[in-house]
Amino acid sequence: MNITFKRRNLIIWACLAPAVGGLGCFASQVDAQNADAPALSRSVSITASTTQTTDRAADEQLSARVKAALHADPYFYDKHVTVSVKKGAVVLQGFVFSDWDLRNALRIARQAAGDRPVVDNLSIKEGGQR
Repeated sequence: MNITFKRRNLIIWACLAPAVGGLGCFASQVDAQNADAPALSRSVSITASTTQTTDRAADEQLSARVKAALHADPYFYDKHVTVSVKKGAVVLQGFVFSDWDLRNALRIARQAAGDRPVVDNLSIKEGGQR
């Protein structure tokens, strides 16, 4: 199996990121157990829920932009590809029919996503019919 350097690094980063992020959260939870928790005010909880709603709306807009870009490309068949956004990263799932289609999907998604990372969960189904 011939995996490019960039794709190998993406796979490694995708596996390590949750572990590293999880350790950071674990450490902050341990520290929080030993400290007195300040009382939350109502304005803080409203701000937190507003931020989550804003993030969700931004994720939906990003997902729609990537879907539209994949659909608009005349050389890419997007029927078997789903787009979602998880933790700020665009995730492509489903299958394509060739290595060329796979690279094309990633290129289109990266252009539409801007500075957001794109995670490749696509598989190649060779010999498929559109």
